[in-house]
Amino acid sequence: MDEEVFNMQLRRFLKKVGIQSQREIEQAVRQGIETGALTSTEKLNAQVLLRVPAVGVDVTIEDEIALR
Repeated sequence: MDEEVFNMQLRRFLKKVGIQSQREIEQAVRQGIETGALTSTEKLNAQVLLRVPAVGVDVTIEDEIALR
């Protein structure tokens, strides 16, 4: 394994996940506020499921996202 290539590929993947996740959450929150489903003061429970089946990774990462 080439550590440098692996590290770069992993960082590229995580950057893609971060950017896409942020866009999706921002869009959903804005829509929720516009429709009245959210009041903009909630704390949202968030989960990310990370799976890499080839190496047995199956992890759920949880946290809260405060809107205010």
